[in-house]
Amino acid sequence: MKAIIDCNSFYCSCEKLFKPELEGKPVIVLSNNDGCIISRTDEAKKIGVEMGGPYFQAKPLIEKHGVSTFSSNYNLYGDISWRVMETLRSMLPPGSVEVYSVDEAFLDLAHIDPKELLAFTFKIKDTVEQWTGIKVSIGVAPTKVLSKVANRLCKKNKQATNCVLLLDSPRKVEQALERTPVEDIWGVGHQYAKKLHLYQINNALELSKKDIAWATKNLGGVVGAKLVRELKGLPSREMEDERVTKKMIATTRMFGSSVTELEHIKEAVATYTSRAAEKLRRQHCAASCISVMMIAKEEQQPDSTRYHHGSSISSYVNLPIATSLTNELIKAALQLTERLFEKGRIYKKAGVILSGIVPDNSIQASLFKPPASEKSRMLMSMMDNINFAMRNDVLKFAAAGVERDWKMRQELRSPRYTTRWEELCEIK
Repeated sequence: MKAIIDCNSFYCSCEKLFKPELEGKPVIVLSNNDGCIISRTDEAKKIGVEMGGPYFQAKPLIEKHGVSTFSSNYNLYGDISWRVMETLRSMLPPGSVEVYSVDEAFLDLAHIDPKELLAFTFKIKDTVEQWTGIKVSIGVAPTKVLSKVANRLCKKNKQATNCVLLLDSPRKVEQALERTPVEDIWGVGHQYAKKLHLYQINNALELSKKDIAWATKNLGGVVGAKLVRELKGLPSREMEDERVTKKMIATTRMFGSSVTELEHIKEAVATYTSRAAEKLRRQHCAASCISVMMIAKEEQQPDSTRYHHGSSISSYVNLPIATSLTNELIKAALQLTERLFEKGRIYKKAGVILSGIVPDNSIQASLFKPPASEKSRMLMSMMDNINFAMRNDVLKFAAAGVERDWKMRQELRSPRYTTRWEELCEIK
């Protein structure tokens, strides 16, 4: 049997963890630059706060009902997520936990006796909630897709299910599939949902009765065939090992305010390059290609009140020798930035992508460029250690700037309680 454990309103739960007075009250968390609502509690849903809606539009409703509002605090969320996943790993054999996202993980429960499955599932739930303070929902079924179906249903009716639903019989599976619209099936996007409705397939049960050949032809080949097999209770998606070494590293951010000056964009690109380089060195690798992307601000259409998305421009360069040295990567990134920048345009976002990643102990040398000296590697290691210990980019390259007026807006961010000494929670 497979299970998926999902943290309830995860970002909001992290905020409530250090503010117990918010229990039972509406809470929301905003996206980058406090733009949209990306997490909300059940209480916020009941008063009509929409998921993904713009913050400025929902502000009158939020103020009317006294909704507690927070900017994204990724340092806090990432640390709490790690604690949840480590708790799960401590309760299960090696290889039985697959981290799917910051607030979800698949569990392999094949080693648990079917008669003890429900009790063990509740033990997992109780342990996670007791050790981390984060409430969770768990769906258990013969396949990953069916476990997602179970998880969705138990979250929709938390009081009746106590946030745990076990689909351990054909009858239970059939009832769950019948209550699941096709657009709510894991792996079915908006376009495929419209296509399935045209075929008079409106719920997961009707889709599960289609044969594999039909799914292969009409639902994207092998991917569609695996989806239908999983709905039939035939495992087709095995547990995956956590990827230790990334094939691509990207750092992109929205600007806190519109940027028009090349100097400010270069500072942002240099900062993002530094962060990507730190991640690269953390996995003991080097990159042979660097890309820079910039996105312009939305523009109003002539004779209309409507706006359309600003254009995205990007370029890349292959480096003579794969490197993880921040100064070499910044130099290449700033050259690309100067090439892409157009005076008079307003920019809202920039990013850096490192690719062509190879282990740093197997870098292909070049006849025309000397390899990085050991002193340069030691300097990078020293910078990483100091910045990790002291935080807040204590050491940085001058190209990254000092004032950083373009930084992402987080006006309502809570303290980083678990990752900053100076922001520890005070108990009175």
